[in-house]
Amino acid sequence: MISIIGIVVVLGAIAGGYTMEHGKFAVLLQPAELVIIFGAAVGTVVIANPLPTLKKIGGGIAGVFAGSVYTKALYLESLKMLYELFAHARKAGTAKLEEDVDHPDKSAIFSKYPKFLKSHHALHFLCDTLRTAVTGGVDPMEIDAMMEADLEVHHKESNEPIAALSTMADALPGLGIVAAVLGVVLTMGALGGPKEAIGEKVAAALVGTFLGILLCYGIFGPITGAMTKNNEAEGNYFGFLRMAALAFAKELSPILVVELARRSIPPGVRPTFQEMEAACRGGGKAAS
Repeated sequence: MISIIGIVVVLGAIAGGYTMEHGKFAVLLQPAELVIIFGAAVGTVVIANPLPTLKKIGGGIAGVFAGSVYTKALYLESLKMLYELFAHARKAGTAKLEEDVDHPDKSAIFSKYPKFLKSHHALHFLCDTLRTAVTGGVDPMEIDAMMEADLEVHHKESNEPIAALSTMADALPGLGIVAAVLGVVLTMGALGGPKEAIGEKVAAALVGTFLGILLCYGIFGPITGAMTKNNEAEGNYFGFLRMAALAFAKELSPILVVELARRSIPPGVRPTFQEMEAACRGGGKAAS
């Protein structure tokens, strides 16, 4: 929602300033220029990227307008899930935990948290790590190295659609110049005709440059920045899961595991210790 408000502010400020100068909006309505610029920009993205990346671009843009899912409520729910999972493993044994991570869709604990089950990357990351930890004989630092390698690959993959969209945004001003040059060509062909017709064609050519710059710096550039921040939020969530898995591999108590994980959460969405304990222990006494 905040991204939509931002775009409205950008367009509103431009339209307001243009109106204050007594500009006519009919001059700015140049669909042919928009087709040239935006169509060519989309074409460059299709040329340079495989189909999976193109799908991720669409998903990333949709995520910008939907807002971040990595809220304080999600972290609190995840802390509760981790506490239940590790407390159950301590009580019932690691064999039971292995069943949960081997078949999370059939796990009584994971089934309580459908949002986490639908987050396939996070689910596989946690389950694969815990599966390695419960097999025994693996040093926690080696497990941490495995997680780091996994996150590095995932981070690289997540940045591919951002890089593709950023390249498209950078190309828009140049494509605006292409549209403007085509407008100049049409203008040259109209020389000798009525001055009004020549003026309209010159205006259309200039609108091409205007649209290219506006789409770059006013729309797609900021969208790329918002996608980057969403990726950072996802990376913070994976770091949170990484801390929890590492603490479990070091055989710490469940409450200490989730407390260490809680402290890795960014301050803006981090639950307090009291909120975490109320969720995990039902408001019991503070852990020593």
